[in-house]
Amino acid sequence: MSTAAKNPLLQRYTAQLTAHPLRTKAITAGILSFLQELLASHLAGTPSAPVSKSASPLSHAIAATKISPRAFKMALYGFLVSAPLGHVLVGRLQRTFAGQRLAMILASNLLVAPIQTTVYLVCMALIGGAKSVDGIVKTVKGGFMTVMRITWMTSPLATVFAQKFLAPELWVPFFNLVSFVLGTYFNTKLKLRMRAAEQEKKAREGKGE
Repeated sequence: MSTAAKNPLLQRYTAQLTAHPLRTKAITAGILSFLQELLASHLAGTPSAPVSKSASPLSHAIAATKISPRAFKMALYGFLVSAPLGHVLVGRLQRTFAGQRLAMILASNLLVAPIQTTVYLVCMALIGGAKSVDGIVKTVKGGFMTVMRITWMTSPLATVFAQKFLAPELWVPFFNLVSFVLGTYFNTKLKLRMRAAEQEKKAREGKGE
Protein backbone atom coordinates (compact mmCIF):
# COMPACT_ATOMS: atom_id res chain seq x y z
CA MET A 1 0.00 0.00 0.00
CA SER A 2 1.37 3.43 -0.93
CA THR A 3 2.16 6.11 1.63
CA ALA A 4 -0.60 8.33 0.29
CA ALA A 5 -3.15 5.58 0.71
CA LYS A 6 -2.16 5.22 4.38
CA ASN A 7 -2.48 8.93 5.10
CA PRO A 8 -5.89 10.47 4.31
CA LEU A 9 -4.55 14.04 4.43
CA LEU A 10 -1.73 13.25 2.05
CA GLN A 11 -4.13 11.34 -0.17
CA ARG A 12 -6.42 14.37 -0.41
CA TYR A 13 -3.47 16.66 -1.11
CA THR A 14 -2.08 14.48 -3.90
CA ALA A 15 -5.58 14.14 -5.37
CA GLN A 16 -5.89 17.93 -5.48
CA LEU A 17 -2.39 18.17 -6.92
CA THR A 18 -3.39 15.81 -9.72
CA ALA A 19 -6.74 17.46 -10.40
CA HIS A 20 -5.68 21.10 -9.93
CA PRO A 21 -1.86 21.23 -10.01
CA LEU A 22 -1.32 24.98 -10.40
CA ARG A 23 -3.99 25.99 -7.88
CA THR A 24 -2.72 23.50 -5.29
CA LYS A 25 0.90 24.57 -5.75
CA ALA A 26 -0.08 28.26 -5.56
CA ILE A 27 -2.02 27.83 -2.31
CA THR A 28 0.80 25.75 -0.82
CA ALA A 29 3.45 28.28 -1.84
CA GLY A 30 1.38 31.17 -0.48
CA ILE A 31 0.95 29.55 2.93
CA LEU A 32 4.59 28.45 3.16
CA SER A 33 5.87 31.89 2.08
CA PHE A 34 3.74 33.51 4.79
CA LEU A 35 5.10 31.13 7.45
CA GLN A 36 8.61 31.52 6.06
CA GLU A 37 8.45 35.28 6.59
CA LEU A 38 7.29 34.90 10.19
CA LEU A 39 10.03 32.41 11.01
CA ALA A 40 12.74 34.46 9.26
CA SER A 41 11.65 37.58 11.17
CA HIS A 42 12.09 35.73 14.47
CA LEU A 43 15.43 34.22 13.46
CA ALA A 44 16.79 37.57 12.25
CA GLY A 45 15.57 39.33 15.40
CA THR A 46 13.41 41.77 13.48
CA PRO A 47 11.81 44.19 15.96
CA SER A 48 8.05 43.87 16.37
CA ALA A 49 5.90 46.69 15.06
CA PRO A 50 5.29 49.28 17.79
CA VAL A 51 1.89 48.96 19.45
CA SER A 52 0.40 51.47 21.85
CA LYS A 53 -0.28 50.33 25.41
CA SER A 54 -3.98 51.02 24.93
CA ALA A 55 -4.19 48.67 21.92
CA SER A 56 -6.27 45.52 22.18
CA PRO A 57 -4.74 42.21 23.34
CA LEU A 58 -5.20 40.91 19.78
CA SER A 59 -3.02 43.73 18.42
CA HIS A 60 -0.31 42.93 20.97
CA ALA A 61 -0.51 39.23 20.09
CA ILE A 62 -0.19 39.97 16.35
CA ALA A 63 2.80 42.23 16.99
CA ALA A 64 4.45 39.56 19.14
CA THR A 65 4.15 36.99 16.35
CA LYS A 66 5.70 39.55 13.95
CA ILE A 67 2.78 39.31 11.52
CA SER A 68 3.37 42.32 9.29
CA PRO A 69 2.27 43.59 5.89
CA ARG A 70 5.47 42.02 4.55
CA ALA A 71 4.19 38.56 5.55
CA PHE A 72 1.06 39.07 3.45
CA LYS A 73 3.18 40.37 0.56
CA MET A 74 5.28 37.21 0.82
CA ALA A 75 2.10 35.13 0.67
CA LEU A 76 1.12 36.96 -2.51
CA TYR A 77 4.60 36.37 -3.92
CA GLY A 78 4.28 32.64 -3.28
CA PHE A 79 0.76 32.48 -4.70
CA LEU A 80 1.13 34.75 -7.73
CA VAL A 81 4.81 34.54 -8.67
CA SER A 82 6.79 31.63 -7.19
CA ALA A 83 4.29 28.81 -7.75
CA PRO A 84 3.21 29.78 -11.30
CA LEU A 85 6.82 30.38 -12.36
CA GLY A 86 7.97 27.06 -10.95
CA HIS A 87 4.98 25.26 -12.47
CA VAL A 88 5.75 26.59 -15.95
CA LEU A 89 9.54 26.18 -15.82
CA VAL A 90 9.57 22.71 -14.26
CA GLY A 91 6.75 21.56 -16.54
CA ARG A 92 8.71 22.68 -19.60
CA LEU A 93 11.85 21.04 -18.21
CA GLN A 94 10.08 17.72 -17.65
CA ARG A 95 8.62 17.72 -21.15
CA THR A 96 11.90 18.66 -22.81
CA PHE A 97 14.11 16.19 -20.94
CA ALA A 98 11.65 13.36 -20.30
CA GLY A 99 13.58 10.20 -19.43
CA GLN A 100 16.93 12.04 -19.35
CA ARG A 101 17.65 12.22 -15.63
CA LEU A 102 21.15 13.72 -15.78
CA ALA A 103 20.20 16.27 -18.45
CA MET A 104 17.18 17.29 -16.38
CA ILE A 105 19.30 17.85 -13.26
CA LEU A 106 21.85 19.89 -15.20
CA ALA A 107 19.20 21.98 -16.95
CA SER A 108 17.40 22.55 -13.67
CA ASN A 109 20.55 23.87 -11.99
CA LEU A 110 21.97 25.82 -14.92
CA LEU A 111 18.80 27.24 -16.51
CA VAL A 112 15.78 27.06 -14.20
CA ALA A 113 17.49 27.83 -10.88
CA PRO A 114 19.13 31.11 -12.06
CA ILE A 115 15.79 32.37 -13.39
CA GLN A 116 13.97 31.49 -10.17
CA THR A 117 16.75 32.99 -8.05
CA THR A 118 16.75 36.27 -9.98
CA VAL A 119 12.96 36.60 -9.76
CA TYR A 120 13.07 35.73 -6.04
CA LEU A 121 15.69 38.39 -5.26
CA VAL A 122 13.91 41.04 -7.34
CA CYS A 123 10.67 40.34 -5.47
CA MET A 124 12.47 40.35 -2.11
CA ALA A 125 13.98 43.75 -2.95
CA LEU A 126 10.58 45.18 -3.91
CA ILE A 127 8.87 43.70 -0.85
CA GLY A 128 11.73 45.00 1.29
CA GLY A 129 11.07 48.55 0.10
CA ALA A 130 13.53 49.05 -2.76
CA LYS A 131 12.39 52.10 -4.69
CA SER A 132 15.00 52.30 -7.44
CA VAL A 133 16.49 50.07 -10.08
CA ASP A 134 19.88 50.50 -8.42
CA GLY A 135 18.47 49.18 -5.15
CA ILE A 136 17.01 46.13 -6.88
CA VAL A 137 20.23 45.46 -8.82
CA LYS A 138 22.28 45.76 -5.63
CA THR A 139 20.06 43.19 -3.89
CA VAL A 140 20.30 40.76 -6.81
CA LYS A 141 24.07 41.13 -7.12
CA GLY A 142 24.57 40.81 -3.38
CA GLY A 143 22.56 37.62 -3.00
CA PHE A 144 22.65 35.83 -6.35
CA MET A 145 25.82 33.75 -6.01
CA THR A 146 25.11 32.92 -2.37
CA VAL A 147 21.70 31.54 -3.28
CA MET A 148 23.02 29.73 -6.35
CA ARG A 149 25.90 28.07 -4.50
CA ILE A 150 23.56 26.64 -1.87
CA THR A 151 21.04 25.64 -4.54
CA TRP A 152 23.73 23.83 -6.53
CA MET A 153 24.78 21.94 -3.39
CA THR A 154 21.34 21.01 -2.10
CA SER A 155 19.25 20.48 -5.23
CA PRO A 156 21.11 17.41 -6.61
CA LEU A 157 21.29 15.88 -3.12
CA ALA A 158 17.58 16.41 -2.53
CA THR A 159 16.76 14.94 -5.95
CA VAL A 160 18.88 11.82 -5.38
CA PHE A 161 17.42 11.39 -1.88
CA ALA A 162 13.86 11.62 -3.23
CA GLN A 163 14.57 9.17 -6.04
CA LYS A 164 16.15 6.59 -3.72
CA PHE A 165 14.12 6.81 -0.52
CA LEU A 166 10.71 8.41 -1.18
CA ALA A 167 7.59 7.23 -2.91
CA PRO A 168 6.69 9.42 -5.93
CA GLU A 169 3.61 10.83 -4.18
CA LEU A 170 5.88 12.24 -1.45
CA TRP A 171 8.14 14.16 -3.82
CA VAL A 172 6.09 17.37 -3.97
CA PRO A 173 5.66 17.64 -0.16
CA PHE A 174 9.35 16.81 0.29
CA PHE A 175 10.56 19.46 -2.17
CA ASN A 176 8.12 21.94 -0.60
CA LEU A 177 9.83 21.26 2.74
CA VAL A 178 13.30 21.68 1.22
CA SER A 179 12.22 24.92 -0.46
CA PHE A 180 10.71 26.18 2.81
CA VAL A 181 13.91 25.53 4.77
CA LEU A 182 16.15 27.12 2.13
CA GLY A 183 13.77 30.04 1.63
CA THR A 184 13.71 30.72 5.37
CA TYR A 185 17.52 30.65 5.43
CA PHE A 186 17.85 33.02 2.46
CA ASN A 187 15.16 35.36 3.83
CA THR A 188 16.88 35.47 7.22
CA LYS A 189 20.26 36.23 5.62
CA LEU A 190 18.68 38.94 3.47
CA LYS A 191 17.05 40.57 6.50
CA LEU A 192 20.35 40.58 8.38
CA ARG A 193 22.16 42.05 5.35
CA MET A 194 19.55 44.77 4.88
CA ARG A 195 19.64 45.68 8.57
CA ALA A 196 23.44 45.90 8.49
CA ALA A 197 23.23 48.16 5.43
CA GLU A 198 20.70 50.40 7.22
CA GLN A 199 22.89 50.65 10.31
CA GLU A 200 25.91 51.47 8.16
CA LYS A 201 23.94 54.17 6.35
CA LYS A 202 22.77 55.70 9.65
CA ALA A 203 26.33 55.62 10.99
CA ARG A 204 27.62 57.47 7.91
CA GLU A 205 24.83 60.03 8.16
CA GLY A 206 25.60 60.50 11.87
CA LYS A 207 29.26 61.17 11.13
CA GLY A 208 28.31 63.63 8.44
CA GLU A 209 26.15 65.71 10.75
